[in-house]
Amino acid sequence: MAKDKSLKSGSNHPKRKELGSNASDVQAEKIMEAEIKKKRKKMAIEEDPVQTPHVTITADDKKQKKDTKCKKKGVKEQTQTKQTEISDPPSLPEGTHKPETEEEDLSPEEKRVLERKMKKILKKEEKKRLKAEGETLQKSEASGPTAPQQALDYLTCWAENRTEWRFQKTRQTWLLQHMFNSEKIPDDKFSVLLLYLEGLRGGARDTTVQKAVALVEESGQAPEDMVVQQRAHRAREVIQLLS
Repeated sequence: MAKDKSLKSGSNHPKRKELGSNASDVQAEKIMEAEIKKKRKKMAIEEDPVQTPHVTITADDKKQKKDTKCKKKGVKEQTQTKQTEISDPPSLPEGTHKPETEEEDLSPEEKRVLERKMKKILKKEEKKRLKAEGETLQKSEASGPTAPQQALDYLTCWAENRTEWRFQKTRQTWLLQHMFNSEKIPDDKFSVLLLYLEGLRGGARDTTVQKAVALVEESGQAPEDMVVQQRAHRAREVIQLLS
């Protein structure tokens, strides 16, 4: 009976030892599998790295900068287009206004900058237009009647059409200054001027007489000068008329 127990116990002991060995092997295999999986996962990450949020943000920033740059470029092209259209006013029909749809996409600051540029351009164009009109006006005046012709026409109107004649101090002053010059006032006009001088009054009458007396005195110093003698002859007629 004791022998049977010893046999039975002897037969059980190797089985426990074998079970312990199998458990160790299973645990070792699990550890190795875990290490293999870990190595495979690491290799997979190295071969195909996952994009981090930092990379995504950088890409968005680049896209945003690109969009901003494109927008600024578009605004610059619009500004240049507006400047070209403003600098060439005849291209737009008279009475029409430029549409403002292009300004809807601009920021308030960009609109203010664009408005300032447009004001400067319009101001320059206005100065050019006024300058051109001034030059045109000067040319038209130069091509019109000259001062001598206007003064002689004034005298003729006084003599022939008294109802339409109106006193003009500028024309009278010119006649009094050049009345002794036969080149500027011919003899036929001088005879009319003498009739006009009969109505001369005040300081203009006194000044005319003094000038005539000075010419007569000058003629005594140059008896051979025909121009001086001719002026003196007219001066004597004026003195006789107004004295």
